[in-house]
Amino acid sequence: MTDYIFDLLKVILPAALVLYGMYSLVNTYLTKEYQKRILELRMRNSEVVLPIRLQAYERVCLLLERISPSNLLVRVSSAGQTAADYQRVLLSEIREEFNHNLSQQMYMSDQSWQMVKRAKEDVVTLVNRVYHELPENAKGTDLAKRILENVLASEKDPTGQTISFLKQEINQVF
Repeated sequence: MTDYIFDLLKVILPAALVLYGMYSLVNTYLTKEYQKRILELRMRNSEVVLPIRLQAYERVCLLLERISPSNLLVRVSSAGQTAADYQRVLLSEIREEFNHNLSQQMYMSDQSWQMVKRAKEDVVTLVNRVYHELPENAKGTDLAKRILENVLASEKDPTGQTISFLKQEINQVF
C-alpha cells in the first residue's frame, strides 16, 4: 500500500507542479495583455480628451481675461449710467460669463476650478466694495474710475494669479 501511495505521489506531484507552472504562465500572460489593452484604451482616450481639455483651459483663461476689472470696464461702457445701474450691469456680465463657461470644470482639476471661482468672487467683491464706498448719487464713470484705482493701488489683478496657475497646470501636461 505504501508503494502504491508513493507511486501515486510520483505521478501527482510532477503533474501538480506542471499544472501550477502553466497556471502561473497563463495568468501572467493574461495580466500583461489586460494591462496592454488598458494602456491602448487610455492612449486612444487621451487623443480625444486632450484637445477638449486644452480647449477648456483656453475658454477659462478667456473668461478670466474678460472678467478682469481692466478688460471688463473697457468692454462694458459706463456712459450715462448711475453707479447702481453700472454695478448691476457689471455683476450681470460677470455672472453671464461665468455661467457660460461653467461646464469647463469637467476638464479641469478641482484646485484649478476652485481658483477660477475664487477669482470670479474676488472681482464681484471688488465691484461691490467700491460701489458701497461711493456716495449715493455717484455716476457709473465714478465707479469705473474707483475700481481701476483700487486695482492699481493693490497692484494685484484678481484674475492674474489664477491665469498664471492655469498656465502652469496645462504646461505640466506637455
